[in-house]
Amino acid sequence: MTCSDLQKQIDNLILNGERILIADLHEVSYVSSAGLRVFINTLKQLKKVGGDILLYNASPQTQEIFTLSGLLQVFRLFANREGILAAIRGEKPAPSLLSKEIRGISIQYVERQVSPGTLLPIGSQRKLPLSEYTEQDIVTMKAQDIPFSTGLATIGENFDDYKQFLGESVTINKNFYFYPAVKRPAVDFMLCPQGDSSLEYKFLHGFGFNGSYNYILTFDHPDRLIQLTELISAFFEIAKANMLGIVLLAESKGLWGMHLKNVPILENKPSNGREIFDSTNFAEWVNFPVEASDYNHVVIGVGIAIKDKNAEPPALQELLAKDHPFHLHGAVFAKEALNKNLEQFEQEMNRVMTDLEVYKVQHILGQTRFQNGMAGIIELKG
Repeated sequence: MTCSDLQKQIDNLILNGERILIADLHEVSYVSSAGLRVFINTLKQLKKVGGDILLYNASPQTQEIFTLSGLLQVFRLFANREGILAAIRGEKPAPSLLSKEIRGISIQYVERQVSPGTLLPIGSQRKLPLSEYTEQDIVTMKAQDIPFSTGLATIGENFDDYKQFLGESVTINKNFYFYPAVKRPAVDFMLCPQGDSSLEYKFLHGFGFNGSYNYILTFDHPDRLIQLTELISAFFEIAKANMLGIVLLAESKGLWGMHLKNVPILENKPSNGREIFDSTNFAEWVNFPVEASDYNHVVIGVGIAIKDKNAEPPALQELLAKDHPFHLHGAVFAKEALNKNLEQFEQEMNRVMTDLEVYKVQHILGQTRFQNGMAGIIELKG
């Protein structure tokens, strides 16, 4: 009768970022088959993301139930506090990790001595406000040249066939996701096979970057949620460069995202001659949030951040909106707990892309909130 309450408590702990759970069983006298299923499902869920559930202080009656069910071959059962603390210490991050606390945000990270990556602007945003793009504005990019990118893009061979399916896009390790700017959009994507150099993506505008991670980190705030804006600010206190390529992997605690509802090509130009962002056209052209959404969904975000825009050439400054230090697109996947072991950052990101359903791709706004997660940072040069 208490199984559902236990399951809710466990689910909440996992959603809040806990990965090592201890089940203190000293007051438990009986575990039903439904109760055993709760423990089994929890163990499966946690093992998948590098976690565990440890059983502690079980009474003889309870221990016998686990023994008869054969589950003591699966679970670890501890009789004393010293044993369980030793097991937990053995699963903590390696002591070689660097740590820093920035305005209450706890960050653990590894630093790698690698060369800076390169930022590559794609096309131009100047024709966006008046919806003036034509076929001549299409820029074809090879996946191998931009392992990471954001922009307004699609896939296809002939402009007349793909022009109405351009939309918000993000490239993650050469894997391409786009959200067509149509009335009932659904994400389409192209997973890039390892070593494949033939894939090409079609852009109206955007940017891409390459390079190896200078930093891989985990972030967490135990007492409150972290806005994306302050998270980006914290990254600049870890990294040394003025311009950063950011790859974010986290569970949303309230996502603020926007996307275009129409493709800004010349044939869709507003009949009133005003910009698509003008108040008379905005609702028809832009899906803009009035409240946060997609709670507990996995988000992979890719973008750039510039600490001092004036230190960069105008072509790079144009990649960011006025008074905004970053430009990030995110692919929103299904709800699932994440493995937050930074040594497995890339493996976990690949698992998300291959195992989880993807729902949308959006421009991610600064109000978006997280409690914890991981990020890879590439220091960039123009």
